Amino acid sequence: MTWIICDPDICGGKPVVCGTRIMVRNILGMVAGGYDVARILQAYPQLTPEQVAAALRYAADAVDQHAIRIRRPKS
Repeated sequence: MTWIICDPDICGGKPVVCGTRIMVRNILGMVAGGYDVARILQAYPQLTPEQVAAALRYAADAVDQHAIRIRRPKS
């Protein structure tokens, strides 16, 4: 099943978990803030562990497909 969709009529076309308005970026922000899957599921009880994993895989694939420049701090 496709868990992540991009629909211009939902959240401006941003990637969301199918059947919700929960954006992948929200899940990533929670992970970056130190949330584990259990805590994400507490915040979004309508999600399943599989949907959270799909959001993380989607983000990993998106990063893989784009060149990202990282600037080193000047010393």
